Amino acid sequence: MKKINVAVVGYGGMGGWHTDRIREMEKFNLAGVWDIDPESLARARACGIHTYGSFEDVLADDSVPLLTIATWNDVHKPLCIAAMRAGKNVISEKPVTLSVADLDEMIAVSEETGKLFTVHQNRRWDDDFLTMKNIYDKNLLGKVFRIESRVQGSRGIPGDWRKEKGHGGGMVYDWGVHLLDQALTLNDDNPLESVYAHITNVTNEECDDGFYAELRFRNGLYYMVEVTTNNFIALPRWYILGENGTSVIEDWELNGKSTLVHDWKKIDAVPVKAGTGITKTMAPRTDETIHDEPLEKIHGQWTQYYDNIYDVLNGNATQIVTHRQMRRCLKLIEAIFTSAETDSVVKFRED
Repeated sequence: MKKINVAVVGYGGMGGWHTDRIREMEKFNLAGVWDIDPESLARARACGIHTYGSFEDVLADDSVPLLTIATWNDVHKPLCIAAMRAGKNVISEKPVTLSVADLDEMIAVSEETGKLFTVHQNRRWDDDFLTMKNIYDKNLLGKVFRIESRVQGSRGIPGDWRKEKGHGGGMVYDWGVHLLDQALTLNDDNPLESVYAHITNVTNEECDDGFYAELRFRNGLYYMVEVTTNNFIALPRWYILGENGTSVIEDWELNGKSTLVHDWKKIDAVPVKAGTGITKTMAPRTDETIHDEPLEKIHGQWTQYYDNIYDVLNGNATQIVTHRQMRRCLKLIEAIFTSAETDSVVKFRED
């Protein structure tokens, strides 16, 4: 197996993550890193990593056919375009860029040069997402009519460029792009019809520190996505409602269960006290009509992402995160911002 040399541009949090993973892979070799920050480069050298003197030096290294761009969001576009025009294949960290118009330019350069251009959507391989997807795909709950997907923090936006609008900060671009890509991946062939969203600025006025979005798909599925950085009591990571049951995945450790109805005929209930009144409608079901099942935990292999890149570059596969998917996700992000700004439902048109 001939290894492919990779250079990483940007040696911050995700750049460091990529370099560490690449150094562990059998199919790739880390050729080096470059960053605008001298301290970051010194830190890389202390780890035994080769560092380039400039971005131009990276582009001039003919031994490197693949770059991973892990910089501030606002410079993904110029770096990716320059790299492709220099004959490099490119993986961009998410978000791939900040507008559909910019992405269209990047895709055009990829088509013009014939170079691979894709984005790193690692959370397609998260265990919690795959466990939820397994419930959905196997029709465990019958027809699913609602999915709720949340990530929640309580520290505000990290104190770096992620809270600066000029660098493409904010939670829609940071965590939102992950959860939205998961929603669209689950519904790859199910058209999205409308979006309603609300953006928060609780801890940061410059850019969003959280958001809520309700997505309505053509098959009747309502999919709720929520990101917050100012919540001190966690809600479930996933909540899935179907006609024959409900599943909950509490956290990334996959705590949770499914509760299923196995006797629809017994629907009568004894009224229970509810506040200052009584109710039959909200009375709990009796044990003989429902049962709990443990989650079937699905564990992902994130290395499949880079394995796919290797196969694409060797002419044996097509890229797993496609241009159409990249564009669909960024188009959804733009719809979320429009909906929040206008406080209105935005009709979504699939390309």
